[in-house]
Amino acid sequence: MADSDSTSTSDRKPHCPHTPVSLSLPFLREGSNVFERKPPQTGEPPSPLPTKRTRTYSASVRAKSGPVFKGVCKNFSRSQGHGFIRPSHGGEDIFVHISDLEIGLNLNMPIISAGSFGLSCDFKRDLTRLLPPARKISSFFFNFWNHQDHIKPKWKTTYIYKKLNNTEDCFWYINALEVASGNFSASLEKNVILRKEEELSAALANRKRDSNLFIICGTPDDIMDLKNGTMDSNSEVAFLLIDLYNDRYYNGPSNAAMKNVLVLTMPNTRQYTIDTSGNNTMNDYIAAYHDAVLMFKQVMRSIWNMPSSEIEDMESVSMNYFRNVSFTGIAGDYQLDEYGDRDQTFSLIYTNNNNEIEEDSTENSSYILRRARYDKKLLKIDYDNLTKFYGTIKFDNEYFGVFEYGERGSLRHVLNDRISYPEETFMDWQFKTSVMYDIAKGMSYLHASNIVVHGHLKSTNCVVDNRMVVKIADFGLKTVFTPSKDLWTAPEHLRKQGISQKGDVYSFAIISQEIMMRKCTFYTSACSDHTEKLARVQFPSMTSSFFRPDLNCENASEREQEVCMLIRNCWDEDPDKRPDFKKIENTLWKIVSLDNQENASYMENLIHRLQTYSRNLERLVEERTALYKAERDRAHCLNFMLLPGPVVRSLKETGKVEPELFDEVTIYFSDIVGFTALCHFSTPMEVVDMLNDIYKNFDSILDNHDVYKVETIGDAYMVVSGLPRRNGNRHAKDICCMALDILAFMGTFQLQHMPGIPVWIRIGVHSGPCAAGVVGIKMPRYCLFGDTVNTASRMESTGLPLRIHVSQPTIDILQRTDCKFEYEKRGETYLKGKLPESAAGPVSKDKDVHGEAALQLVEEKDPFNTSQEAHNGLRRAARVSPSGHR
Repeated sequence: MADSDSTSTSDRKPHCPHTPVSLSLPFLREGSNVFERKPPQTGEPPSPLPTKRTRTYSASVRAKSGPVFKGVCKNFSRSQGHGFIRPSHGGEDIFVHISDLEIGLNLNMPIISAGSFGLSCDFKRDLTRLLPPARKISSFFFNFWNHQDHIKPKWKTTYIYKKLNNTEDCFWYINALEVASGNFSASLEKNVILRKEEELSAALANRKRDSNLFIICGTPDDIMDLKNGTMDSNSEVAFLLIDLYNDRYYNGPSNAAMKNVLVLTMPNTRQYTIDTSGNNTMNDYIAAYHDAVLMFKQVMRSIWNMPSSEIEDMESVSMNYFRNVSFTGIAGDYQLDEYGDRDQTFSLIYTNNNNEIEEDSTENSSYILRRARYDKKLLKIDYDNLTKFYGTIKFDNEYFGVFEYGERGSLRHVLNDRISYPEETFMDWQFKTSVMYDIAKGMSYLHASNIVVHGHLKSTNCVVDNRMVVKIADFGLKTVFTPSKDLWTAPEHLRKQGISQKGDVYSFAIISQEIMMRKCTFYTSACSDHTEKLARVQFPSMTSSFFRPDLNCENASEREQEVCMLIRNCWDEDPDKRPDFKKIENTLWKIVSLDNQENASYMENLIHRLQTYSRNLERLVEERTALYKAERDRAHCLNFMLLPGPVVRSLKETGKVEPELFDEVTIYFSDIVGFTALCHFSTPMEVVDMLNDIYKNFDSILDNHDVYKVETIGDAYMVVSGLPRRNGNRHAKDICCMALDILAFMGTFQLQHMPGIPVWIRIGVHSGPCAAGVVGIKMPRYCLFGDTVNTASRMESTGLPLRIHVSQPTIDILQRTDCKFEYEKRGETYLKGKLPESAAGPVSKDKDVHGEAALQLVEEKDPFNTSQEAHNGLRRAARVSPSGHR
């Protein structure tokens, strides 16, 4: 056995927990009766079937690493020295020695193992290993460390962390990297073996460490444990995690702790999902046992097909049946080398928390070879109908691919735009066939290249350049993006995830139907739901034909019928019946050539297209101009609804509004009496509907007066007159007339959710100087500032329900106008922060019908207005007035 020490097998100290144990095999114990074929007697013809004779055997099995031998057969037959092929798992240094006690015969049995990873099991004549042995891991790291190019330098140092509680496979993999006799350790200038977590933590914390590369065998949970449960990653170091028998990297995202971890694992060729529930109902070892039986079947069939004479002369099963052979199992394709060990192409992946391939940013950490292969393959693709790949760039610590730009957008966008590309002129029959021909040419070239298959072909990743040439994008990414399930996906890949060339042909058929119909993807009159379409394609009905989109080729011409037939062949349910892209390209080329021959000369056809396009362009310009004007007018109306007209014009011309001082304006405030109680007995939506009904009617009343609505805050409503356009003394008159109209409306208003409950409002009006200006850049507001705003708010808050509370300055202005109002003097009222204010209320204008709306007031003089203050105090304390003062 190749171990880290040089002692003999008998003197070697056991590696915990790999303690040598005595293995009891009840079906192979001393004294067991084993049937054996008798040799033919003299003069007796050889029998093709074994005759049974009882012999007594003893067997000794020595295992070094725990309960490692799990046979699946409990009897074996021996015929003239024939060996038996048995699966074994994990048996490191297993030797099965069967002795015939009577004649001393020794048998060597061919063994198919799902284990036996260690170097001591290398090059055994009778051993076949179906899981990668430690020798293969050591060889991989040797070549990877010595590989160098423009992405990765040659590495000469590393740390190897050898946990005390490693699993069996990890024990032997790390052992192969550690031992001096291995090719990996011998090729390094320095490698440090870390056996404790404290040693690893010290090495990570040491700025003068010997290497920035750490090799560990385990799972992402081990990485989390080493990082003490944090998601932080040291940008100066990189971990190389050996985790071969785990498929979580293909089935879900990884956590943030894996940002500086490069994972060595098996490729995603499994036809099963590893059970992570703890029941171990399915894993790579079970799959290897299964595939060992398949290999045994292949060997037995080979022997069975031999002539009978050769079988009779066979002394033992030749080990050539287990060397340099290949077969397919549920774990993928197996290729055994000349020593019976599985040759495996490993996957070296680097995932972030979104499971995306990306490149490490540190100089000494591991760069991504997969990314390098993408670049080299894609850079070689240069074809007229494929987007050119220029390389990758780094932007904000992320890497992006740089591809050729399609100026006219995706094919899906062009098909949807019936204004720019009308059906009767631009998107005629010739154009449609040429578009299909462009896609077929690009896919034919792609399938013949080293990219082999697209896997994500859609109308959304077929782009159109400024010369109306269709080019295919998003190719060469099949190992980065998992195959999606959408309306372009072939039915066989909806049932079993994967990609194939025949799947690309099906996607081409769906795109061709989009081009022919110019409707939504997978359009059919029988179904419009996306999920239902996928389900009907994936699980077709046994009583009807397979579910496909509509084509409507009943009244089509002969060539259109030919294209429809081609599309139907391409989306055939049987992938083998679908044509390849070379045949599709040839068919479409014939149709395009015949169309060009039947039409006029090339120049005449070009001139006709230019004339048609010019006429269509003129009509398009007119339509777009009308749409632009309508949109501009709509935007202007919206601006004038949000801000005053002079303010909007100033913002459009200069981009700013200078604040302005107005000598005399009149400000109106109102709010709803008992609004808090109404809200208590109403739902939020009912409150919104109530305020909307009230304020919509208020807004319609405002249209009949020279006033400007400043804003509404909750149940408060604020209006001003005299700004931003000055109107002399008319501002007080306009406000009072508007207030009387609002009061008259409230006398007839009924709540929808509380019919019969009256809604009262308080109104306050005051006149005086005021400053106004636009505040803010985002959502600018035209705000008023000054003591006049505060006084008007106090006039409203100290007023009475269904009354218009007007200050003396406002009455003085009204008396200077030609419009006469009637007032009821209320007397002195205490305003917070003011001296007692004399106030009155206009009962009516020119003694008209509005006078009936006013209530009689009792003259009072209460300098503190305690009853009214108690009535309104709670609401005023919780509400901020529009001027910004409480």
